[in-house]
Amino acid sequence: MARWVAWAATAALLATTAACGGDGETTTAAPGGVIGLAMPTKTSERWIADGENMVKQFELLGYRTDMQYADDDIQRQVDQIDAMVDAKVSALVIGAIDGTALKSVLSKAASADIPVIAYDRLIRDSGDIDYYATFDNYKVGVEQGGAIVDALKLKTAKGPFNIELFAGSPDDNNATFFFNGAMSVLKPYISSGKLVVRSGETKFERVGILRWDNAVGQKRMAGLLKSAYGSAKVDAVLAPNDGIARGILAALEEAGYGTKGRPLPVVTGQDAELDSVKLIAAGKQTQTVYKDTRELAKVAVQMTDAVLTDEKPMVNDTKQYHNGVEIVPTFLLQPVNVDQSNYERVLVDGGYYTAEQIAA
Repeated sequence: MARWVAWAATAALLATTAACGGDGETTTAAPGGVIGLAMPTKTSERWIADGENMVKQFELLGYRTDMQYADDDIQRQVDQIDAMVDAKVSALVIGAIDGTALKSVLSKAASADIPVIAYDRLIRDSGDIDYYATFDNYKVGVEQGGAIVDALKLKTAKGPFNIELFAGSPDDNNATFFFNGAMSVLKPYISSGKLVVRSGETKFERVGILRWDNAVGQKRMAGLLKSAYGSAKVDAVLAPNDGIARGILAALEEAGYGTKGRPLPVVTGQDAELDSVKLIAAGKQTQTVYKDTRELAKVAVQMTDAVLTDEKPMVNDTKQYHNGVEIVPTFLLQPVNVDQSNYERVLVDGGYYTAEQIAA
């Protein structure tokens, strides 16, 4: 990363100002060519931040950017990438909606000698992926499961405690890593009976929420409370990200949780979205996993610039991420557990949010 910082500092003195809007328009020409940024959606705060951070970093190095959001429409993303290939962009950085749906268009990119960086979500079933930038996704799940263990004091408490499980979108390769990481921590307690899944739904195929849809997560939680609980209470919910966590909390509050005598259960999250950090500060959401998208953007930009300048990108994992065709060289960043005890130190002191933003 030190080399990347040096590149960025030098480029900042030389680069022409460039800008990009979400509609794909680019402005003043810069010397480094155009980078196509294909992002999945604007419905999650973190994807907006990812896109903005990459645009800034590419501009520092003198590149122009064509950033497109596909609004969780798979064919729209395919069409956007296809148009970028036709426009002869210098490289593609892709946060995929469906990691299995891009094989044909990426074959076209390879034929045009356009390198491809998979961004945070592994693109599957294609041999045309050059590198992958992401976080340690298995560890994200381990942090979520560990937060439940700690909050319920499962190592010493007698139990049993009731828990329900949620997972991310089945077409997102990361979702299985998150879920498997969490279950590596929780499964021993489920097997021993200290944790009880009253719904009986423990398989990824049953608990995954397509497209990470918050409303679908809320509806499922409401249904579980009606069908599996009655007068019993849920003590913990494994929520895969902040958006779904907020939907789950809404369903719980509608069912009377959060009132005197019926406290909210432990609810996990991911992405440190501002609305969820506010809930953590207020004691409603228990935890989130912070993934600094500023650093992920730096890694993706470094990878792309290295490929385009005939350098070798930095990677730290060449074994874990097999996409069904090949092992994709990967740089993994480390996630950080955030809860009420450390959100100010991690997020405010770290410059990710201001205290005023969280208090608003």
